[in-house]
Amino acid sequence: MPRAEAGTLGAEEPPSPLARQRMQEHTPKENPSMNYGSEKAERRAVFRKQVKVLLTPLSMEEEKRNKRLPQKRLLEKFSSNEGPSEREPKVKKSRGDPTSQQIRDVSYKASSSPRGVIPNMSSLHNTTSMVSPTNTSVTVDHDSENNWDTDSEGSNSDVSYLDGSSQLSAYERKRLKNITENANFFASLKLLESAARLRKMATKGQSHGIKRVKPKKTEAETVRRRSMRLQRVDPSGVPLPEIPAQPEPVIDEYPQLPPGPLPMVPANPSKSTESTDAFLETWTKISQINPNDTEKYMCNLERYKASLSHMILSEDAVTKVVKNRIYSVAIHPSESRTLVAAGDKSGQIGLWDLNSKSEDGVYVFIPHSQPVSCMYFSPFNPVHLLSLSHDGTVRCGDVTRAVFEEVYRSEENSFSSFDFLADNASTLVVGQWDGDVAIVDRRTPGTSSELTANINSKTTRTVHVHPVNRQYFIAAGAVNVCIFDARYLKPNGNKPISFLSGHTKSVASAYFSPITGNRVVTTCADDTLRVYDTSSLSSMIPVLTAVRHNNNTGRWLTRFRAIWDPKQEDCFVVGSMARPRQIEIFQDTGEQLHSFYNVDYLGSVCSINAVHPTKNILVGGNSSGRLHVFKD
Repeated sequence: MPRAEAGTLGAEEPPSPLARQRMQEHTPKENPSMNYGSEKAERRAVFRKQVKVLLTPLSMEEEKRNKRLPQKRLLEKFSSNEGPSEREPKVKKSRGDPTSQQIRDVSYKASSSPRGVIPNMSSLHNTTSMVSPTNTSVTVDHDSENNWDTDSEGSNSDVSYLDGSSQLSAYERKRLKNITENANFFASLKLLESAARLRKMATKGQSHGIKRVKPKKTEAETVRRRSMRLQRVDPSGVPLPEIPAQPEPVIDEYPQLPPGPLPMVPANPSKSTESTDAFLETWTKISQINPNDTEKYMCNLERYKASLSHMILSEDAVTKVVKNRIYSVAIHPSESRTLVAAGDKSGQIGLWDLNSKSEDGVYVFIPHSQPVSCMYFSPFNPVHLLSLSHDGTVRCGDVTRAVFEEVYRSEENSFSSFDFLADNASTLVVGQWDGDVAIVDRRTPGTSSELTANINSKTTRTVHVHPVNRQYFIAAGAVNVCIFDARYLKPNGNKPISFLSGHTKSVASAYFSPITGNRVVTTCADDTLRVYDTSSLSSMIPVLTAVRHNNNTGRWLTRFRAIWDPKQEDCFVVGSMARPRQIEIFQDTGEQLHSFYNVDYLGSVCSINAVHPTKNILVGGNSSGRLHVFKD
């Protein structure tokens, strides 16, 4: 029987050169001292092809480490189920480990055999008693194939065919079989090939230059349950009649006042007719002054700074005059009595007589319906208080007649500021928010303007007339600040005679110096106060002095407007965002001369300020309708 098997083996193809080389390298030389040499020679003669196995004892740590191989390593070694003749197993190099090298040799020789016969552990164990434990050549009988084909769990011959190593346990052989079957199943699906084919089709089908419109997702609308009340159906199922839609009430924030004169009746509910008449009579008495008596003069800087230090704020010099945010402040030029006026956001004008008690001396009138942004007592006749509002009206409060008469009215435009062109205050120049300016003559009947001129500006916030050459006025609003000659104005195509450059954002105000007009101070939203030399009106007037100043008042504060002190040619007043809250005085050189503050009675920003023309009185108005009066 062994000879028949040998003959059968001999009919097979000879081993490959690589297999023969490994067999020669790992076959030990014959040792004549051993007593079993004759037996080996006899077996060598019987079998023409032998399997040589070199065994080395494994340590316990290596045995535990190799007991369960990772899935990736199992797949690398035993993933092929097509037979050893089609695919050779991968052999991983070891670093000087004779045991692993010998085991790989056995696996390789077994896989390269014709039938893929792999020796079992029992046959190897039986032969180990005949060899040395360190380096022994073992002859494997092919009859062990029958013992190897069946495992402890009843697996078929394919498992022993796939595992390829005698070191795998029954669990690992079954696990290897499952891994192989799963890999074959996913390979049969050909998912990668299908994905590549679809990607290629999408690439070919996409056309360049044509914008593909994604279809809108149609969301399934959920049916919401509605009660019969919402469906307007009564319990019996009969639809109820539709309720007619009620027109929404239109709430006008600024109700328009009727045109024509308005009576000078205070809005204070506590003011009686007798007290109002007494107040108007007092106003008339203090206005009996000659404008030539109030001669303008300028003292030296040291005396001026000393006078500023004597101006203080007391408790009785702070009171709420109007209801809302203050947009304009004016001081009566009388030296015998202090009368202050303030215009707020809602169109109210509050008059405060500081010589009477704070509560009894405040009278509120409502001649406008929108913010009162500019207001002056007439320098020629202070019984007149002229006020301008965003509602498109300019009114004159005449104390002698106790009426607010209309001077100028426009239904289409909104006004921003005005100033007197003539010394007798008979003509006005009015700035509009749309950028135009209008020339108004108070002596002509009616409430229309004499001329409306386009000065090529987006908006006009302030206009101011030169104190000496009153035909010149300066207009500021957008980035551009220009000086015009009122004598040459026409409806369109007006060109300025001077342009004040250097502004990068909108300009809140621009005013000539009060005595000579040789300086102009501007307040810009780029946080800069600029002073220009206008002693000679050239086409381009450069900046003389630039002062960094925080002008970011925000939405809820009135914008700062730097104004000149009428008593001092080279000093101007401006509000401040600094803490403690204060009002600042600067010289035209940029030097800060003084700060008016009082921690106890001034706790808010005074955006709008006014200075008395002859006395040391400074009035500051905040955004809550409160006036603060600094005086010596």
